[in-house]
Amino acid sequence: MKTFTCAAALVAVLAVNAGGQHSGARFADGLPIDRALAAELQQAIEHESPAPTAIVVADVESGKILAARGMDVAAHRLESPGSTVKPFVLITLLESGRLDPQKKLLCHRPLWIGTVRMDCTHPEDVTQLDAMEAIAYSCNSYVAQAAVRFDTDEVVQLYRRLGFDSASGLAEGEATGRIERTGTREDMELEALGHRGVEVTPLELLEAYRKLALRVRRGGMADADAPVLAGLEGSVEFGMGHAAHVDGMKIAGKTGTSEAPGRPQSHGFFVGYAPAEKPEIAVMVYVERGHGGDAAAMAQPVLAAFAKHPRSP
Repeated sequence: MKTFTCAAALVAVLAVNAGGQHSGARFADGLPIDRALAAELQQAIEHESPAPTAIVVADVESGKILAARGMDVAAHRLESPGSTVKPFVLITLLESGRLDPQKKLLCHRPLWIGTVRMDCTHPEDVTQLDAMEAIAYSCNSYVAQAAVRFDTDEVVQLYRRLGFDSASGLAEGEATGRIERTGTREDMELEALGHRGVEVTPLELLEAYRKLALRVRRGGMADADAPVLAGLEGSVEFGMGHAAHVDGMKIAGKTGTSEAPGRPQSHGFFVGYAPAEKPEIAVMVYVERGHGGDAAAMAQPVLAAFAKHPRSP
């Protein structure tokens, strides 16, 4: 009997529900498809997903899209990334030795950054956090305090390295994000929180996490990054991304909730990879009206279906 890999099982599963518009997506081909899994995923996604929504699954090693829903939205919508950028912000500070990962910082509520109120949404009894907990609980206060350690324009340079103002390469004719130069310390803190000064496409965000997952897969992360990686696992295990949790498999992921200027409603992201210890797939969910927790809940059926199937060697 032929054994299917998890990655192969997901090929084109979500694409059949994309309304026939793929934006020239570079899908993997020539791989076997588990048709039972395809039907299961399609049914779950059709039930759970409002429109417009984008769900994209990419193979970590090759970078090819394995499955997608709403590719036009994923390739062309520009949104502020919200808290999904926090891991990259802390990795930069940890690798440069400017942040003590074990030092706990007090979560301030209410949290005002200039004229913008950015109160945390994690449980109120979580009052002091270290770097790992700050990622797991997505603490705005912790990251804002850490961000003051950046030099002028350093956040802008970080986002450029992540590809937030260049094409992801995951689709043809895709839009590119925008990054603004910060003028004040408050602007820099808001940009480091993914709330102001930066807009990305869902595909750009997916590609940033895929490259992070690839570093994890190949053992290329620095020792200093361990708290952030643990925080991404903690987010799904017990933190703000718990709605994506799947029994029996470690998942690393991050939620993000933000508002676009002039819009009364928030949008949500969930971005992550699995298995956390040796990633095979990277997953991105974007919800136009909702929160990061909503996006995490929509990612859960995809991750659960992946977990049921045998891992590739």
